[in-house]
Amino acid sequence: MFLEHFKLSVQPFGVTPDPRFLHLSRTHREALASLLYGIHSGRGFTALIAAPGMGKTTLVFRLLSLLAGNNKTAFLFRALCAPKEFLRALLADLEIDDAGGDFARMNAKLNAYLLEESRNGRQVVVAIDEAQNLEEPVLEMVRMLSNFETPDKKLMHIILSGQPQLAEKLASERLTQLRQRISILARLAPLTAAETREYIEHRLRVAGAASEKPLFSDEAYAMIAEQAGGIPRNINNLCFNSMSLAWALQRPKVDASMVQEAIDDLDLKAIASRKAPQIRHQSRPSTPAGAAGLYTRWRYGWALAAGILISLVFVCATTQEPVERLRTNQRAASQIPASVSLQKTSGGSEVFAITNVPAPQDAQVEIIATPQEPQPLKHSWVVELSADEQRLERAQAARKEEHVPFVPAPQREEP
Repeated sequence: MFLEHFKLSVQPFGVTPDPRFLHLSRTHREALASLLYGIHSGRGFTALIAAPGMGKTTLVFRLLSLLAGNNKTAFLFRALCAPKEFLRALLADLEIDDAGGDFARMNAKLNAYLLEESRNGRQVVVAIDEAQNLEEPVLEMVRMLSNFETPDKKLMHIILSGQPQLAEKLASERLTQLRQRISILARLAPLTAAETREYIEHRLRVAGAASEKPLFSDEAYAMIAEQAGGIPRNINNLCFNSMSLAWALQRPKVDASMVQEAIDDLDLKAIASRKAPQIRHQSRPSTPAGAAGLYTRWRYGWALAAGILISLVFVCATTQEPVERLRTNQRAASQIPASVSLQKTSGGSEVFAITNVPAPQDAQVEIIATPQEPQPLKHSWVVELSADEQRLERAQAARKEEHVPFVPAPQREEP
């Protein structure tokens, strides 16, 4: 449906390194010419270094397709391996049976094969893709392959294709001998805005688009060039998503709004920022920001606990104050025992007189908090009363009663 809507024969912005869609911009043309010159000159080692997405693999495939007529080519991309596995993979790609032999036997078979191809007038070209992933022992093994030679020419030409990390490895002092063997170093630079438009139109023409009906507006071309940064892989992704949106909306042309929506859909930073709070909430606080969050929660937890503790202490203090006052009064009253006698005032009313008497040493005193009638004690007749309350009650009773005959208190036996 996508191809029918735009009247195309194939997908113009695929993800495979199809040499048909290679657009030879200025930088790609120069790199291809340098690699071909190094091979025809018999230099033995060349290198192609560019950022990810610049089309290195596509350019290498185009180079191998140009050499396939009178040369034997091999393409290796399984870079994560040991030296022995690397040599075995090379023999397999060259269709040489290694028969599970050791290094010496595999080297002998490879040397015999290279000599045979040289006598037949064919050169062996080996391209190693993603060479930045090769470990130093494997790179040293690659260097040893350059020893297959005759007095007048090299029997094998090796192309190292990789990202800028490959240049960092080759600059190491441990790989000085390999770096000295690389006589040609090709690079790929990002596309300009004009080259980006030419790149898109070239791929559309290869896919079968009619040149008289442009599928992108001028504003769309400008937005793609600015957002992609001159990287062909980014250009492909933006064009594919923009054309998919135009097909969904049944529009014959891609405009700036569709490109902007495609840019928003491919913005991984925005998606990551929206998910960041949920990730921080679920993960343990191992980062400095998580540690700060943990400290904040710990501090507020302790503050809450301290507030609750202060409230409990205040409640206990307010509750204990009347009890302590009562206990103090009781201790003071127990230290000053009293005797009660009934006396008559000058006005004729009777009142109880309280006189201090020494308390017996072995007497046990029972403290009564509420004012009640005097009760006999177990070992003493001493009764503890509240003086103020007793005077108030007796004074009120004295106003109501008149001239009550004095009755002396009964004599009580000494304990």
